[in-house]
Amino acid sequence: MTRELHLNLFINGRGHHEAAWRHDGSTQRALTDVSYYRDLALAAEAAKLDSVFFADHVALGDELEHAARGELEPLTLLGALSALTERIGLIATASTTYSEPYNLARQLASLDHLSGGRIGWNIVTSWAPAAAGNFGQERQAGIDQRYERAHEFVEVASKLWDSWAQDAIIDDRETGHFARPDRIRRADHRGTHFGVAGALNIPRSPQGRPVFVQAGASTDGRAFAARYAEAIFTAHLTKESAIAFYSDIKTQARVLGRRGDQIVILPGISAAIGSTEAEARRVWEELNELSHPTVGLSRLSNRFGGHDFSHLKLDQVLSVEDFPDPSQVQASRSRAQAITALVGRERPTLRGLLHSLAGARGHFTATGTPEQIADVIEDWFVSGAADGFNVMPPILPSQFSLFTSEVVPLLQKRGLFRTEYGEGSLRQRLGLDPVPSQFDQQEPLQKTA
Repeated sequence: MTRELHLNLFINGRGHHEAAWRHDGSTQRALTDVSYYRDLALAAEAAKLDSVFFADHVALGDELEHAARGELEPLTLLGALSALTERIGLIATASTTYSEPYNLARQLASLDHLSGGRIGWNIVTSWAPAAAGNFGQERQAGIDQRYERAHEFVEVASKLWDSWAQDAIIDDRETGHFARPDRIRRADHRGTHFGVAGALNIPRSPQGRPVFVQAGASTDGRAFAARYAEAIFTAHLTKESAIAFYSDIKTQARVLGRRGDQIVILPGISAAIGSTEAEARRVWEELNELSHPTVGLSRLSNRFGGHDFSHLKLDQVLSVEDFPDPSQVQASRSRAQAITALVGRERPTLRGLLHSLAGARGHFTATGTPEQIADVIEDWFVSGAADGFNVMPPILPSQFSLFTSEVVPLLQKRGLFRTEYGEGSLRQRLGLDPVPSQFDQQEPLQKTA
C-alpha cells in the first residue's frame, strides 16, 4: 500500500504567531465566535485535510494585556463543529491531571457518536504552573507524578469505552428487550489514583474510542507515546531532530509489541508563504514588529516552570548558562530542552530568541513560495522525519488560505496527498487498526425470543 501524507490543521487563536491578532491578515471575529472556527474547519475539509485540532489552557496566561487569549473550551466546540462538518476529523485536548476518567470518557464517547466516528483525544498532563491553583491544588505535581496519573487515566478510560459490546442493544419493541445486560460490563477499577465502578452509561461509539493523540517529547512523554499514542503532534526545529524522534518512537513501540505504522507522527510546521521568498520573509518581519517582549518572556518563563528571565537584556547574547537545567524542569521539559539546545547551537540574543519562539513556540518554521514549502514537506516525509504535518499557520485565516489554495494542490499533483476522502472514520483515514473489544472472542447471544 502506498504511504500517504497526513495533514492536520492546528487552530490557535488568530494564528500561531503571538502577534497574529494585530495583523491585517487575521480575522477580526471574536475568539468566542463559532462561525470563525466553522469557516476554518470547512476550509480544511474542502482541502481534504485529515483533521483539525484544538489545544487547551486551563489557566489564564499572565500575558493577556498584549496577547489574544480566551478561546472556547475545546470539547464543547467539537460538539458544535461535529454538526457543521461532515468528513473531517475533530481532535481536542483534555487533561489527565485535571479531569476525571468517567466524565471525560462520557464526553468523548458522546462526541464520537455525534460526529459519526471523527473524534481524537489529545492526551496532556497539563504542565502550566498556574493551573494547579484552579483545581484546589497548592502546587503543580511533578512530571513523574503527572505521567503516573496519565497512565492510569488512559487505562481506566479504555476500560470504560470497552464496557459495551457492539451488539449490546437489541431495541426489540415486540419482546420488550432493549439491551443484553451480559454484553455490558463494569470497569471495576481500583488503582492508585482512581476508583471507578462503571460501566459507562453510553453505548460503544463508532470508533470504539477516540483516536489517541499525544504531544510529549520528554523521556516520560516518549515512553507514554510509544505505549498509547496513535498520532503524535511533535515539535522540532531541525529535520535531524525530527528523524531521531521518529526512529526512537517507532523503535520503542515495536519493543512494546506495536507496529510502527500504527503511530502517525506529525511534526508542527508554521509556514510563512509568499509569491516570492522576500514576500514570505516580510510576513515574519511584520509579525515580529507587532510583538511585545513581555508576551515572549512570560511564555518562556512558563516553559521553564516559572523561572524569572527579567534580568536578561533584550540585546544580550544568550548562553546555555542563562537557563535552568532543562532536565530538572517540571513544566514543559521537552520544549525547555529544545530551547536550550537552540541557544547552545545559535547563540541568539534574547530578542532573537523571543522572535524565533513567537512564531510557533519551538515548532519548525518555514519561509518561502508554495513550491518551496511543498518541497520541505515532501523532503521531511520521504526522509523518515514525518508521516505528515501538524499545520500551524502564523496568521489565520490568510496564511491557511494560501496553504490550501497553493501548497495542497502541489502535494496532490506530486501524488503525496489525497484528492478525495475515502469512506470511514478518522481512525480509518489515518490507517489505524480497529479498536479490539473484550467481547470479540465471545459468541454473541441470539436475539431474545
